[in-house]
Amino acid sequence: MTTTRVPQEERTRAMRARLLEATVECLVDHGFSSTSTTLVSERAGVSRGAQLHHFPTKNDLVLAAVEHITALRGAELEAALTSVPAGPRRTRQVLRVLADHFTSPVFTAALELWVAARTDEQLLAAVAPLEQRVGREAHRLTVLALGADESKPGVRELVQATLDLVRGLGLATTITDDTRRRGRILDQWAVTLDAALKETL
Repeated sequence: MTTTRVPQEERTRAMRARLLEATVECLVDHGFSSTSTTLVSERAGVSRGAQLHHFPTKNDLVLAAVEHITALRGAELEAALTSVPAGPRRTRQVLRVLADHFTSPVFTAALELWVAARTDEQLLAAVAPLEQRVGREAHRLTVLALGADESKPGVRELVQATLDLVRGLGLATTITDDTRRRGRILDQWAVTLDAALKETL
């Protein structure tokens, strides 16, 4: 019987992925201040020595997690929005997808990094440009999903207002379960948005 050896590069990639996933989970479950390299290595099932080899400090780990979370958020949102079916309730479905995105664990982890970055210059330098990239991509995907024509006056602002709305609703959910109120607000915004977009045609 022969044993297939996993190439070192592949093992390294898998270990880093486990550590980054564990970092996201720790940020969600414990917050930024309580997330430590020891806690992450335990969650990932990786030895402390191996973790320190890949990410010697908490900042090294968190900065890598920022990149990881950015990629995750973009991929999740694109997959969800591109799968929204056509039909008369498409706008409401797009809003549901956006609301789900801004109440997801990945968004919660990103939020922990935002708060920490406010008073940490090194973290802010990493978070700010990546957050701008996420914002631009979310805007682009929302325009496509809504079939909005941004060459028309006011349409860009409507799309941005939509993103600001769902992001704000996501923030509210971090304090209390806001599901019912959020649903009512999004139902009404879908009607308002449909009417406003039709006026620009």
